[in-house]
Formats: sequence, C-alpha cells, structure tokens
Amino acid sequence: MAELKYLSGFGNEMTSEDPRCPGALPEGQNNPQVCPYGLYAEQLSGSAFTCPRSTNKRSWLYRILPSVCHKPFEPIDQGHLSNNWDEVEPNPNQLRWKPFNIPSASQKKTDFVMGLQTLCGAGDARSRNGVAIHVYTCNTSMLDKCLYNSDGDFLIVPQQGKLLITTEFGKLLVKPNEICVIQQGMRFSVEVFGETRGYILELFGVHFELPDLGPIGANGLANPRDFLVPTAWYEDREVPSGYTIISKFQGKLFAAQQHFSPFNVVAWHGNYTPYKYNLENFMVINCVAFDHADPSIFTVLTAKSTQPGVAIADFVIFPPRWGVADHTFRPPYYHRNCMSEFMGLIKGHYEAKEEGFQAGGASLHSMMTPHGPDASCFEKASKAKLEPERVADGTMAFMFESSLSIATTSWGLEICNRLDKTYHKCWEPLKSHFNPNWKPSSK
Repeated sequence: MAELKYLSGFGNEMTSEDPRCPGALPEGQNNPQVCPYGLYAEQLSGSAFTCPRSTNKRSWLYRILPSVCHKPFEPIDQGHLSNNWDEVEPNPNQLRWKPFNIPSASQKKTDFVMGLQTLCGAGDARSRNGVAIHVYTCNTSMLDKCLYNSDGDFLIVPQQGKLLITTEFGKLLVKPNEICVIQQGMRFSVEVFGETRGYILELFGVHFELPDLGPIGANGLANPRDFLVPTAWYEDREVPSGYTIISKFQGKLFAAQQHFSPFNVVAWHGNYTPYKYNLENFMVINCVAFDHADPSIFTVLTAKSTQPGVAIADFVIFPPRWGVADHTFRPPYYHRNCMSEFMGLIKGHYEAKEEGFQAGGASLHSMMTPHGPDASCFEKASKAKLEPERVADGTMAFMFESSLSIATTSWGLEICNRLDKTYHKCWEPLKSHFNPNWKPSSK
C-alpha cells in the first residue's frame, strides 16, 4: 500500500487536487459555466446556508459525474442496526459487556455495513437531536458498495484491525488507537484485512468540535494540527454490474444502484471533510498536587448542546500518564452522574477494573447509577505507597458521555449474548472501614 498523504488541521478551509489533474480546481469562483477537465461542480453542505461563518460547514466537490446519477433507493435488510429505544423496558443497572464476537469469514462473510449493531442510544434523527452507540464486527471488505449517513456523523473507534476508508475526499488509513470522523452525508467504503472490531458514536444534529480550553490557555488536550484530512484521489471506473449506494436514512437502510464508482472526485475545497486523529498525540492535563480532577480534562472532541457547558456527546480518553497526587485516592472516585457514560477499551487493562473490563467489550453507567472502582482496586489504592507512578501504560480506554438518558436495544441486552450478568459482583466484597473511635493523628 502506497503511503497516504494528508492535510493537517481541524476545521480548516482546505484545497486538494489529485496530482493527475493539475488545475482541476476552478480559479476565483466555485461554479463556473464549464469546469476544468469537463468536471461537474457539486456542493456538500454540513450546515444551513445561513449559519454564522464560524459554524458554516460546506465543501465543493469537482467530480466526473454528479452523485445524483443513481436509480431509486429501495429498503434493504438492516440487521441489528436500530433507532428504536423502546424495544425493551428501561434498565438502570450497571451494564458490562464481554468482548463482542467477530464472525469468521468461514462462518459468514460480513462487511462493515453488515456488521453494524446498535447497543444503545437516545433522541431522534428526524428531530436532529440525539446519539446512538454501535459496534461493528466484520471480516470482509466492502466491494462495489459504499455507505453514507443521512442521519448524522459517525465517530469510529477501531479496536481490532485497521480500516482503509475510501471517501469522496480521498483515503484514510485508521488503525487501533486512532479515530476518524465521517461527517453527515459523506460517502465512504471500508476495506479490512482480517477479523475487525470497533465502536461507533453516532451524533444527530450537530458536529463535533474541539472543547474550549478555558484556564488551560491556548494549548493542550487535542491540538488542531494533529487532525489529518485526506487528499484528493479519484477513480474513473465503470461498474456495469452495478455499484451499490447505501443510505442510512431515519434509522433505516436503503440501497440504490449506479453504473460508476462514487469516488470520482478529482478536486475539492472547503471546511467540511472527514478526518482522523491519533490518540497518542493527546497532550494530557492531570493533577500534580492533590485530589482527583474530573475526567472532562481528557475530552478529545465535544458536541455542544444549547445549554452552556452541557454536551450532547463528549469523546473522552484515559491515556497513559503520570500519577503524582499526594495524600489522594488516585483511581477514579465513586460517582453518580447526571450524564450517561458508555466506556470501551481499545487495549490493555483499565485501571479501576483490571479483571472484568476487557478490550473489545464495553460498559454503560446510566444517569445517576452509581459506579466506581471494584473492591480489589479500592483496597490496593487505599494502601498504596504514594510515589510518582505511570498510570495506564499500554492501555487506552475511552468514554462516550452524553447528557441524554441512554436506552439499550434488544440486541445489546439479549441477542448479542455478551452481557456480563455478574458485573454487580465486583462491588460485593467492599466492606465497611468505619471506626467511630477514629481520632486525627497529632502532627
């Protein structure tokens, strides 16, 4: 595989031409009467035309044939992809899933679209407010097939196996410990290289942005220059047998046929693009004196609600770092939260639950459902000698956090058969250390 080239920056106004067609971008205007090389001009809008300039998202694509050239869409089987949050009764319990099974190619060839399964979500794509959380498990590349999401953005978190994602803007190679965002309406196809698994946060209505830094200042957390955008690449390929365009629309899947590859964009410019980010580039902010800072200091991307300081969704990571806080219980504290917290593990062992929480699995702690370190972690951390120590080396856990009350699907609770029904037992050994005769030590 030839090394891919990227453009650098988050939300920047960018331009790109396939080097095989220099001068493909029109000069001085977006929509000339005749485009260079006889191309078609097509605008992809990610926001209302009249949004303020700071939030206006659009890109111009110069393509061999416009994307309107397809036959009518027809409904197709959507497997375990869902937007029905009333499939099962509400469940306030702490939930944990064992690693999700990946079908082997000898059992059933499964591509990225066929391997999408919905665990939980809230809100509604039609009213443009909400989230859904999916996992993907696949073993086969998408052939003469692409997907676009009319409902919202996909934040994709590979856990096992790399993804070569071809988009209308170019190609992205996304490996475990990297993430990518394919924004609403962008067509993409996924090539895999064996048994592959990962997580997806789907966002309805708004787009991800970098969190405000406040007192941190101008630098830190995820820096804009570390986000990478593909460079233009096109194929002028006829597909007489039919190329399948799959649309996710109002939570359902539909397919249409066309006779050519949709990845026929010779040049593009704009600020509405797919992008990827390497989690190793995150500049960690952490406590260096005492106590335990809230996990919001590990936010990579946020999707703001209309209420200041409240997110529809945050993407948060727990990267390798130093722990140095004095006279402090260093692991995450016991907690009840007005937010919903979904956690996944890309690799390693999560510091607060080293045994039961496994890479490729997940957990969900719903609004106001208590959670925190298991009994062994509490006992160990309460007695540990407080020296500077490396935390989470070789590990990468993450959290999708939402202000919405998340509901699980029947696939998540029953059909997947990966729910760990013993999860609650990790807290049962916790015992009382209360001593009514305790007195402060004299100094």
